[in-house]
Amino acid sequence: MTPPAPSRTVSPPSSRKAPGALRLHYDPASTTCRPIILFASENAIEMDFQLVDLFSDENRSDWYTRLNANQAVPVLEHDDFVLTESSAILKYLADLTDSPAYPKDLQQRARVNEVMDFFNTYMMRDYVYGLVYSRVLGHYRLNGAAQAQYIALHEPRAVRRLKALDTWIGTKTFICGDSISIADYFGSGIVSAGELVGYDLRPWANVTRWLNTMKSLPTWDEVHAGFYGWRSAIEAQNRATA
Repeated sequence: MTPPAPSRTVSPPSSRKAPGALRLHYDPASTTCRPIILFASENAIEMDFQLVDLFSDENRSDWYTRLNANQAVPVLEHDDFVLTESSAILKYLADLTDSPAYPKDLQQRARVNEVMDFFNTYMMRDYVYGLVYSRVLGHYRLNGAAQAQYIALHEPRAVRRLKALDTWIGTKTFICGDSISIADYFGSGIVSAGELVGYDLRPWANVTRWLNTMKSLPTWDEVHAGFYGWRSAIEAQNRATA
């Protein structure tokens, strides 16, 4: 199943002007777009939001392929500068706006980078692709017994990653300390992707508490409206085929 086509009239978050002209090519339900939109919304960064309709394969069009040869979202344009990859875009925006969410202290910044790399490798591979996308996106689903084998391979790995994240968070409010960082924005998009398949995070109390803290951000619900619409469509489809 592919995400339902979002409305072309989606309103961008309220914003304030950042240096230069910023344009984000995005899909509102995307695991990697939502953290950027949330960061921009929470920090009132002025940005031109350009919807890329994944439902109609607009990301595979000639014009978009020239913009990003990987044919993926998100893509950030800052005047004539083009940047891909969600983690890199978050870091760029944080530096551009002098955000405390990306600390200047060398070791604090290294810790944020470490956590973002953890999300971008282990969690994306074992949790998002292994357990979520393989169930909800047709082009990641395998045929016959291979599908069950693939999920069985990644299930224990995802558990290990969540256990590590739970230990990492500990009693802290956010992953890297008591102040929010771009690692929290990035990670919240990845961990919340499990909601598409009803993944139960309750065994990891610290992860659950942290994600609920992120969900209490003022613009979370507005930013995630497209994602929740996709989740509802999957749930309806599952009920219909049960």
